[in-house]
Amino acid sequence: MDINQQVLRIDVTGLPLEWVDYKGAASLYAVDQVIYDLGADIYTLFGGINSITGKRSQLTVNSIIATNGQSKHFQQKLNRYTPPLNNQTLFKRDAHLCLYCGHHFVRKDLTRDHIKPLSRGGLDTWQNVVTACKRCNHHKGGKTPEEAGIELLAIPFVPNYAEYIYLKGRNILADQMDFLMGYISDASPIHRRMHLQKKA
Repeated sequence: MDINQQVLRIDVTGLPLEWVDYKGAASLYAVDQVIYDLGADIYTLFGGINSITGKRSQLTVNSIIATNGQSKHFQQKLNRYTPPLNNQTLFKRDAHLCLYCGHHFVRKDLTRDHIKPLSRGGLDTWQNVVTACKRCNHHKGGKTPEEAGIELLAIPFVPNYAEYIYLKGRNILADQMDFLMGYISDASPIHRRMHLQKKA
């Protein structure tokens, strides 16, 4: 398994918290912060050789690890949480589809479009941005979709915390995906857009 595979860290109640790399995961195991683990073994890390036993230390890392620690009011904070906006998570939110023409594009051919242009007082927020191909973005220019004569194919939305964890993930494993989907409402646009991406 690729050592760059991310590990999903959750709290003791199962709430998804973040993605950690192999160094972060190893550190959590080493300081006994891992309370339990789930999913498949994804890699084994090897350490030094014990001078007394002659045995080499090793640590097997699972795809999902539960750790100690949670703020008393963490859940309340999550309910008010607005994730930071960046193109990587925006494009994944919109399933790498241009929300004007509906075609699927690779990342380098996508742009962030402001529905209400910044020059007209629009804001750089999740609710006012969509993924657009370069052609559609150029065509729209400094206009609203209505003024440009194009239709917005989906309503932009602010991801909740669990959705944002999904959006930040790279090469998410099947067991990690199944776990995350348990925290993402069936009514979430994420489900529909994932379906659209599979069809693309």
